[in-house]
Amino acid sequence: LHTTLIGPYGMPVEFQIRTQAMHRIAESGVASHWMYKSSDAELNEAQKRTHKWLQSLLDIQSTTGDAAEFLEHIKVDLFPDEVYVFTPKGTIKALPRGATPVDFAYAVHTDIGNTCVAAKIDRRLAPLSSTLSSGQTVEIITSPGGARPNPAWLNFVVTGKARATIRNYLKNLKREESIEVGRRLLDQALLKAYSCSVGDLDPDKVRILLAEFKSPGLDHLFEEIGLGNRLAPLVVKRLMEVLTAEKARSRGRPGAIKNVITRYMPAWLGGTRTPTRPLSIKGTEGMVVTFAKCCYPIPGDAIQGFASAGRGVVIHAESCKNIKEFRNQPEKWIDVQWEPGIQGEFPVEIRVEALNRRGVLATVAAAIAGMDVNINNVSIDEHDGRHSSIAFNIGVQNRVHLARVMRRIRTLDGVVKINRKKA
Repeated sequence: LHTTLIGPYGMPVEFQIRTQAMHRIAESGVASHWMYKSSDAELNEAQKRTHKWLQSLLDIQSTTGDAAEFLEHIKVDLFPDEVYVFTPKGTIKALPRGATPVDFAYAVHTDIGNTCVAAKIDRRLAPLSSTLSSGQTVEIITSPGGARPNPAWLNFVVTGKARATIRNYLKNLKREESIEVGRRLLDQALLKAYSCSVGDLDPDKVRILLAEFKSPGLDHLFEEIGLGNRLAPLVVKRLMEVLTAEKARSRGRPGAIKNVITRYMPAWLGGTRTPTRPLSIKGTEGMVVTFAKCCYPIPGDAIQGFASAGRGVVIHAESCKNIKEFRNQPEKWIDVQWEPGIQGEFPVEIRVEALNRRGVLATVAAAIAGMDVNINNVSIDEHDGRHSSIAFNIGVQNRVHLARVMRRIRTLDGVVKINRKKA
């Protein structure tokens, strides 16, 4: 009980009636009475923060008429950096403010996060990028068969566990693909040089190969080849040199080494042998074979491959200006060609100069779609009041297909000029 009475001569008298437990809290707790009577200079940093927090609660109480609204404000104010959400079974999960259903999924279990495909917030479907609020019930929908973490999740997850798990999964996935592609590339190089594959090598040769490149195992060497850090023909060349040297030493004829090496080395590696059929580009090689976005090579273009660390083999059109930087690095050149009859859709960029009139974009887009071509992206720049430049990124099958599309667009009314983008 706490009240103030006005005594004789207008003197205010304060009365406080409390138990011993109430007295201890009042004198020593966070709401200690003496704190209200002390100046800021007499308080330490923790006491100042507590004082300000209590004052903010009084301000909220004075401006909030509804008790439920006041309680909601207090929940947010008590834990400003966290949200508390529920699983469908009622278990509470504490997450940082700004957390999403993906963060929630990884907080429940790593496998749930890796296989989540959708989420329900308060029994309603919601995007995985939705921001969670305290008190919500979150249900994660999973697909263990085919779902896997999406790289786009890294743009909105906030918890360290979610971010680290997604990155680790994607890294391992890329490693597995690189190992598989590296194995195929090395098999192909061995087939040309030795008419054998990696599986045909005896264990002694494998150990020699690993020791030469200081690789802990074959998978590591395959990964290096798949990522483009090592070239398969150079690996085979080095293996050939080592084996030939060992044979020459065992026979006591060191001078035979050079003759054997130059006889079996491809000409582009400095030997005398006629180059064998170059590496074909296959769309199934995924991330390891990358098509340069500066020139957008498509089947029918003359192309050149270059080994790039972390990107594998990067394919450029031979007319691309950016390949000049590789002229002094012949060790990175790879002779490549399109596989005969290759199927697929390859991106290419065309630029259309058109009169700036209503409906011209729709007309050109309709003509492109009518040629069985997908439009990946469109951008427009106005040169002046009369003309506009429209850049289309489209998917075509080959140069012949692209030529048909460009001829069709050139016949449209309002089109002044059309050309293909080249670096």
